[in-house]
Amino acid sequence: MPPPGLEYGAKVKDMKILNRLERALGRYAIRELMVYIVGINALVYMLRFAYPQSGAMGKLWLDPQLIMQGEVWRLVTWIFIPPAASIFWIFFILYFYYIVGTGLEHEWGSFRFNVYYFTGIFATALAAFIVGDGATALYLNLSLFLAFAYIYPDYEILIFFVFPVKVKYLAWLNWLFLAFTVLTAPLAHKAAALVSVSNYFLFFGSDIIATARRRGSSYNRRRPFKAAKKTTMHKCTVCQITEADNPQMDFRYCSTCEGDFEYCMDHLKAHEHVKKSIKDGE
Repeated sequence: MPPPGLEYGAKVKDMKILNRLERALGRYAIRELMVYIVGINALVYMLRFAYPQSGAMGKLWLDPQLIMQGEVWRLVTWIFIPPAASIFWIFFILYFYYIVGTGLEHEWGSFRFNVYYFTGIFATALAAFIVGDGATALYLNLSLFLAFAYIYPDYEILIFFVFPVKVKYLAWLNWLFLAFTVLTAPLAHKAAALVSVSNYFLFFGSDIIATARRRGSSYNRRRPFKAAKKTTMHKCTVCQITEADNPQMDFRYCSTCEGDFEYCMDHLKAHEHVKKSIKDGE
């Protein structure tokens, strides 16, 4: 195994930075952050459902131009815009957000989860200002799910309440969705999709690189072993077949031939015996 410092140096450095920040700022972390976010999303959804004429969504939308005109609350309120779904499905969507967020907070602690989430908020807002267009929390929430799937890959959810599926497979579908968005969507969506995973690679980038290095090292170590496995011990003098070609074949040495000549069972009794005079060309 390679020296730990070679593979995990970047990760250890990142962890030291987070540890120092947590010691200095950890007391300011918002505990159970996802509970507040999901709760406000539910309230906004109910407001829109009960009073569609209120135009609540338009007042929360991340709009760089309106922010520059003084509506600075839009820098944050866009994360409270709920997904467009029926009143039946919104309950399960928000509940899943709650599971993902609380699962990450349980694994990392409140401070690190805050860092992950607010990094996504900052990156999305920055991208919105760069491209001059608004954004929703779709890709930010997607980055939460990708982090959850990385940490709990075998966690199962029931699709249509019947079919159990591990989240790691759903994560691959989401990566494909992100790739499709980057390739085909308008510029604003491309930017939002790209920056939404900046927090993901900030937290898991060193792990991903280390895993790729380990797999490469394991492959290089296995190559000589695989090559050695291809070396055969038996070979028919007549047809050149080996045990690698036919694992069921038996091989025997001919007692009549003068020398070490081995034959498969098909040619053990059906071959021309080798004599020294013939072999030596005498």
